[in-house]
Amino acid sequence: MHGVPESHTGWTFLTNHARVLAAIADDHDARIRDIAAHCRLTERAVQKIIADLERDGYLSHTREGRTNTYQIDPSKVLRHPAEAGLTVASLLSWLVKDEADRKTTPDERSRPRATA
Repeated sequence: MHGVPESHTGWTFLTNHARVLAAIADDHDARIRDIAAHCRLTERAVQKIIADLERDGYLSHTREGRTNTYQIDPSKVLRHPAEAGLTVASLLSWLVKDEADRKTTPDERSRPRATA
């Protein structure tokens, strides 16, 4: 995980489950400690959220040595009736930064790219 975001007070648009899923999508080998710091949650809360996501088939993991590697099922449909038909893939496409965007500054992203 990259830098930890600043703390926030007040309400937000996303649930903690969405934040954890997005953090895992960004780094499938992320440690619970890193996910917790990134999402501003306790490690215990992240463990519970991961258990919820695994129980309902949104997430699975494989143990590799001392680390977990997570797999997300992008075809799973979101749970709330208001999002009927929307998949995890569609949610994550909005939440997870494109690899290219993570490696550029905001000024570089606004410039046109040269093509060969």
